[in-house]
Amino acid sequence: MGELEKISVGVIGASGYGGVQLVRLLQDHPLIKIAYLGGKDSAGQSYGEIYPHLSHVVNLNVEPIDVEAIASRCEVVFLGLPNGLACDLAPSLIEKGCKVLDLSADYRFSNLDTYSSWYNKDRSDLETAKTAVYGLPELYRDDIKSASLIGCPGCYPTASLMALSPLLKQGLILPETTIIDAKSGTSGGGRQAKTNLLLAEAEGSFGAYGVAKHRHTPEIEQVCSDLAGQEVRVQFTPHLLPMVRGILATVYATLRDPGLVREDLLTIYSAFYRSSPFVKILSNGMYPQTKWACGTNLCYLGIETDPRTDRVIVLSAIDNLIKGQAGQAIQCLNIMMGWQETLGLPQLAFYP
Repeated sequence: MGELEKISVGVIGASGYGGVQLVRLLQDHPLIKIAYLGGKDSAGQSYGEIYPHLSHVVNLNVEPIDVEAIASRCEVVFLGLPNGLACDLAPSLIEKGCKVLDLSADYRFSNLDTYSSWYNKDRSDLETAKTAVYGLPELYRDDIKSASLIGCPGCYPTASLMALSPLLKQGLILPETTIIDAKSGTSGGGRQAKTNLLLAEAEGSFGAYGVAKHRHTPEIEQVCSDLAGQEVRVQFTPHLLPMVRGILATVYATLRDPGLVREDLLTIYSAFYRSSPFVKILSNGMYPQTKWACGTNLCYLGIETDPRTDRVIVLSAIDNLIKGQAGQAIQCLNIMMGWQETLGLPQLAFYP
């Protein structure tokens, strides 16, 4: 396809892990050209200096974040900034005609009071926030098609909600019994130096964090409540794994009908995700591993029932930086533009 057919895209926050995933994936997208790389601390640097492994394909400098310049050169803008910054930029970008996909938490919440209480930032962009669509394509594909502002989900909510959604939508579980036990690689903590992410701290160790107070909890509960048609509270506990990429979420809940068996649920899940090309339902007795999803936009789901406890157990594996972040944002853009949903997105892992 000719260069003129491509749309111009900006990546703001390009030097972070989410940003570099976007830049890398966009290189393989046939209908996109990167017109602007923006950042704060990295402004003025060559992108190839920050990420030498891309220096032979990306010949751009990171520029200061300038809304006028971004809007004049970009039709679409990805915001890969820390929480609390995107909401200061998005209203102006949308007003100037850009489509915006925010990878932070700023536009994930329908109730800004919930956002403010968990993220400690007061908001003045209520009208803009009302137009935001939660960017989980498997649930909100039709809304994403006509949106100009996407609040891309967090990595833990993505893995958790993919496991839970059919159960809640079909009323198959007692929602108040839901427990999510999830583990992530260290890249989920971002690129900034943090003591707990140092090799000497994380290697050979395994532990929980954010117990009973992790910020992804209200995000998960918001979507669960939407699916169930009632207010839902979940128990969510994240853990840090001594590896770089991947999330494995194990979800437990009590079945309304104890007579449901694994084969029944496999049929229900296959029907629920029949139009979702990135969801892979594993056959009887097979459970996902993070390495299968590494480097892809896929979500692997394994399902089991326990007749002894009347519980269902669903296991979900994703790459936290791809399906849990940058890849999902591009998936949303494909839908917004009316393109094939899978365009430019990897579906084969390198193994082992």
